Amino acid sequence: MAESDDLDRGPVSRGDVARYPLFAVVAVLLGAFLANFDSRLTSVGLPDLRGAFSLTFDEGAWLSTAAIGSQIFVAPAVAWLATVFGLRRVLGIPSLLYAVVSLVIPFVHDFALLIPLSIVHGMLLGTFVPATLMIILRNLPIRWWLPGIAMYSIRVGFALDSSSSLVGFYVEHLGWQWLYWQGVVIAPLMGLMVYLGTPNEPVNRDLLHHADWGGMLLLGAGVAMVYAGLDQGNRLDWLSSGTVMALLIGGGLLIIAFMINEMVAPRPWAHFNVLFSRNVGLSLIVILLYTLTSLSNSSLVPNFLGTVTALRPEQSGALLFIYGALPMFVLVPVSIVLLRHLDPRIVVVLGFAAFAAANLWGTQLSHVWAREDFEGIVLLTSIGQAFTLLPIIVMALANADPSRATAFAAYIQIMRLGGAEIGIALMGTWLRVREQIHSNYLGQHVQNGDVDVVNLLKRLAGEFSSHGMGTAMARAVGTVAALVQREANTLAYIDGFWLCFWFAILALLLVALITRAPEGPLSPVPPGVLKIVMRRLGLAST
Repeated sequence: MAESDDLDRGPVSRGDVARYPLFAVVAVLLGAFLANFDSRLTSVGLPDLRGAFSLTFDEGAWLSTAAIGSQIFVAPAVAWLATVFGLRRVLGIPSLLYAVVSLVIPFVHDFALLIPLSIVHGMLLGTFVPATLMIILRNLPIRWWLPGIAMYSIRVGFALDSSSSLVGFYVEHLGWQWLYWQGVVIAPLMGLMVYLGTPNEPVNRDLLHHADWGGMLLLGAGVAMVYAGLDQGNRLDWLSSGTVMALLIGGGLLIIAFMINEMVAPRPWAHFNVLFSRNVGLSLIVILLYTLTSLSNSSLVPNFLGTVTALRPEQSGALLFIYGALPMFVLVPVSIVLLRHLDPRIVVVLGFAAFAAANLWGTQLSHVWAREDFEGIVLLTSIGQAFTLLPIIVMALANADPSRATAFAAYIQIMRLGGAEIGIALMGTWLRVREQIHSNYLGQHVQNGDVDVVNLLKRLAGEFSSHGMGTAMARAVGTVAALVQREANTLAYIDGFWLCFWFAILALLLVALITRAPEGPLSPVPPGVLKIVMRRLGLAST
């Protein structure tokens, strides 16, 4: 019976405890930073890359899709690969190859060669974050789990808040090539930390012999195709594009084929029955909602500052770094302390409440807002990032079987990476559609000759008349059109903040449905221990 259960639920994931856990934690931090910085590279730094590689707008869009989609393709299977081949092999070899590819890419200016190199670059990068999660669960002592998971979880917020400044610094001072070349330095250092911080594990030949390669390919390809369809959907106008429809339908069919494969395969690698728990399923949905509600910080604030106020990444990045990234050095230790003594559900509620407050604040947005007006919003989202993802992962792991981390990590990666990138794609579509709607409503007043609009046109034409009467009215109309677009964009971003606010409220409702996790290594300090401490301090009677 036990053997049948083992075969049905996926491979058991156990590893030896690291002799030097600090090196393993540093490896987690470096790998997480590289992965999240590179994800921002194809959004914040994409305009600079298009210019450097002489790419058209469409080519730049496919470059971004190839870089992220290849990460999503490989990420779910990395935990299984780490269980079979050991973390040293899974992280050490890719880190060196990643450094080589990062060194070569800036010298390539042929798009036909740049795309495959970007795919290889993304696949190698896709091994870093999933493998670092396995370091925590397989090789760190239990007392190191919370700090390790904290490093794993805050990488998102810290990288998002610091990458804009770093991208701007590289482009302005060192050269755009360093957007790639930083990996030449950091990736081998991460590989060294993995070598020093993890034990040398033999290849698990039994698992390798019964490998479910078909299941891994089906899930990875299916999720990657769905992401590519969503990412290109905003640019190609969704249902009107055969490419988008083919990617979405094909990806969906591959995911269905994966589910069927896991039910009939004799040794499934990530059977979805590991999710057949109320708390685990709700926790994964809450992780997805976290990625969506945090779009206010990763997408809305920097994009508004770039679109409406015309700030460069390094200018808006200073705001995100000072009020978003730096406070995490204080907030994350506080979050760890709270999790050691409080139910993680309480900490999650605090985090989502901070997100909800930040997004509600953002709905008061207007076109006159400058960078300084976002300081409070960014600070609140920093609190949300520090108090949300870490306890969510703790809740999910506390309700799951840690020995099944190989299967469970596959679904965490889908929610973490796929959810975040899909959320960005959907938010881009939401903003585009809402901007078109508001532009149409505002433009109707211009077309109908509203009194205020006529007076504004006359005043502007008078101001432009010194540059030539023949072009004065045309300049005035162009100025009014720019004003309409500015206000339409501002209203669209307000709608974006409202959307993120309701994501946070929905997450709070789902957290309320999660029950207390069973006692385990991640449980908070039992009340009995607190009573003993209080009695010794004379704060409670015997």
